[in-house]
Amino acid sequence: MTTVWMNHWFSTAVNIIELLRKDNPDIHLICTNEHALSVIRNACDEWYQEPVLKDDEYVEFCLEFCQAHGVRVFMPRRGMVSISEHRDRFEKAGVRVMADRYAMVSVLNRKDQAFRFFAEKGIGAVPDYFIVKTAEDFVKAYEELAQKYSQVCFKFVRDEGGKSYRLIDNQRKGYAALFKKQTTRITLEEAVAAFSEREVFAPVMVMPFLSGDEVSVDCLNTKQGLIMLPRVKSYEKYEIFRYDDEIIRLCERFQREAALECPYNIQFKYLDGTPYFLEVNTRMSGGVQMGCLAGGVNLPQIAFRKMIGEETEWQLNRETKIVAQVLQPVLMEPAEETI
Repeated sequence: MTTVWMNHWFSTAVNIIELLRKDNPDIHLICTNEHALSVIRNACDEWYQEPVLKDDEYVEFCLEFCQAHGVRVFMPRRGMVSISEHRDRFEKAGVRVMADRYAMVSVLNRKDQAFRFFAEKGIGAVPDYFIVKTAEDFVKAYEELAQKYSQVCFKFVRDEGGKSYRLIDNQRKGYAALFKKQTTRITLEEAVAAFSEREVFAPVMVMPFLSGDEVSVDCLNTKQGLIMLPRVKSYEKYEIFRYDDEIIRLCERFQREAALECPYNIQFKYLDGTPYFLEVNTRMSGGVQMGCLAGGVNLPQIAFRKMIGEETEWQLNRETKIVAQVLQPVLMEPAEETI
C-alpha cells in the first residue's frame, strides 16, 4: 500500500483521484485543504484541514506532515515552487515528490521568465508584452500596445487560474455592456485608479488580447514518448480535442528544451492564425480528465506509477473528439465544528 498526499488541490481534482484509483487499489490517499468543506474530502481516505502558511514555513509543515503520516508520494499543488526547491530534503526522508527540478519550476511559474525562456530557446511565438510596477508605466504600456492591437489585457506575473486577468474594455457601460461577461472586464480609467492606490505594486504583465482559440495541452514525458492531450477550450459545456500538427510540434520542442519529467500543462492562444505561448503550469490541469477520456490514456496513474519506478505502456487515440462535462451535486458531511 502506497500512501499518497495531495495538498490543497482545486475541486475538479476529484476526477484526478478517480483516475488514480482506477484498477489501482493499493493507494491510501490523504488530502488536505485550507477550506474545511472542500469537496475533495469526500474522495480521499484521510482528510485534514491545512494551516495557512507561506514559503519556508509551509515547506517545514509539508516535511513534518509526510513523516507523521507515512507519505511516500507527494503530489503538491500549493507551494509548488518552494517544495521543488527543497525536493532533495523530501527524497532523503523517503518521499517522492511529483514536482520537477527547481531550476525549471521557478522559471515556468513566473510568466515573464517563461516568456523569455520560450523566446530565447526559439520554441515558438510569444506575444508583445510589458512588465510594469507603477501606474505610470502601466499607462505607457497600454498606449503603446493600443496603437498596434485592437484590445489589451493584463494580469499579475504571479497568478494561478487567471484570477487577476482583466481585459481593458472602455465600452463596458451602457446597454451593450449588459450582454458582456463583466467579471474580467475593466475600463482603463478603473485600472489606473486601482493601480494608483500603490506607489509600486507586484509585477504586472500587459499584453495584447489574443482573440483566437485557446489550446490547453496536458503533457507527461515517458520512456515510450511524450503524452499530449490538446484541448481547444470553450465557453460552452464541451471542449474539442484536436491534434493540430503545429501545436504538437511546439509541445515536442518545448519538452526537448525544458526536459520536464512530471505532469505539466502548456497553454497557447491564437491571433491571426498564429499560436502564441501563454504559460506552463507545472502540474496537471483541472480538465485533465477530459483529455484522458478523449485520448484513452490514464495520465494521472501513468504519472503515479512513474514516481514509484514503474513504466506503464500506453496507446493514445489521436482522433478528434468532442468531450462534454456535466456538473453533479455532491452531498457534503461537514465536521461538527464547521456547522
